Amino acid sequence: MRRVGKKKSLTARARKIRLLILDVDGVMTDGRIILDNLGNEWKAFHVRDGHAIKVAQQAGLQVAIVTGRQSEVVNRRAAELGVQRVYQKIWDKAAVLETILREEGMTAEEAAFIGDDIVDLPLLGRVGLSMAVADADPEVRRRVHWVARERGGRGAVREAIAWILKAQGKWPLSVRSEKSGK
Repeated sequence: MRRVGKKKSLTARARKIRLLILDVDGVMTDGRIILDNLGNEWKAFHVRDGHAIKVAQQAGLQVAIVTGRQSEVVNRRAAELGVQRVYQKIWDKAAVLETILREEGMTAEEAAFIGDDIVDLPLLGRVGLSMAVADADPEVRRRVHWVARERGGRGAVREAIAWILKAQGKWPLSVRSEKSGK
């Protein structure tokens, strides 16, 4: 991970997070959209990202998906992961943030968003913790608080969730123990 801000400030931001919003194409996937001659759309999701989403939910984070495209594949993946807030075909992603915050009684500083492209900039500029995948558009990487080492669809979501939950002291003890060799 490449921290854009100061470590202490970023950790303080991460500790406040109660809502994690994810983009799909380029974040949960590698950004490629594969269409076949039968009208099917194919997307590849990383299993470790999915596991981390489940861990985040178990740790008390709310997870939402906000994407500019419409795809049944996204609905299926969200259902598998138990993500109930799925917003598709959304151009104004910041408006969705306002809806969620109002419904949940949260503030913008309690929300994090992981994006990758310039269409994500308005929402990235509104949340308390803005994050990008390693292969995000250069302009996006320059403007966020935190940049993953991993690329979209290749474990960046897992990396971001682990970082947030570690800052909150909620990353699973079994995972921490395995990594430290205990």
